[in-house]
Amino acid sequence: MSRSRVIETSNVDAQIKVKKHLHPAMVIDWLHAGVEDTHLGGWASLFYGFAFTITGILIHAFFAENYWLLAGLTTGFFLIGPFLATGLYDISRRIALGQTPSLLPSLTAWLPNLVNIALFAAFLLIALVTWTQLSFIIFAYYFNHQLPTFIDIVFNVLTFKQPIFTLVYFSVGGLFAALTFAISVIAIPLMLDSNTSAGTAAWASLRVCLRNPGVMSLWAFCIVVLIGVGFATSFLGLIVTMPVAGHASWHVYRSVIEVQR
Repeated sequence: MSRSRVIETSNVDAQIKVKKHLHPAMVIDWLHAGVEDTHLGGWASLFYGFAFTITGILIHAFFAENYWLLAGLTTGFFLIGPFLATGLYDISRRIALGQTPSLLPSLTAWLPNLVNIALFAAFLLIALVTWTQLSFIIFAYYFNHQLPTFIDIVFNVLTFKQPIFTLVYFSVGGLFAALTFAISVIAIPLMLDSNTSAGTAAWASLRVCLRNPGVMSLWAFCIVVLIGVGFATSFLGLIVTMPVAGHASWHVYRSVIEVQR
């Protein structure tokens, strides 16, 4: 049985086609579709928004005094976001199929391709842990091995008292975010929809970004803005912005990948 599953997955992998020459105006269409699916998903979609909000509030509450860790976990949110939105992808898929969106099936949507989605999620988690550790090292190095207070961080960033720290921190964090985005922007929706292997899904995602760097960079900026608005509103904005981002990401996948069935 496992052998037939491998053959089936390999056949799906071979039929993946990455579309070229995306137009920047498509970003508006993706956002609009994300808003529509959030509306159609109703409480099923908002459930995930509440989950993201509660998680953000808890992280802030538990690590409020450890600003290096708080900064690492908060910015690391971008790294594992693609996996956390799996249920939202499933809701969008059901809406596209004309089915009634439902919360319960979306909670276990990853089961049909459990191994590959779990492998990819493990990679994202490793990336988060690695970035968090690097965050600690950078803070400790540039603040003379004494972890700063929140006021110290804000003061140094806004006044450019330590421009090298600001440059290094955001450059390293940006590199982690860019690489993770490149291999995950459509990977989990593809695995969810087509039982594709983790490696093939990551490669397809990377090809999308390499062939359309401008449009995908614009999409990455939109995700940063959506999540940033959520953070700026004490995480309350995530109730809406995360479902919109998750649903829109499904439509990104549907726009840039063609799977011949």
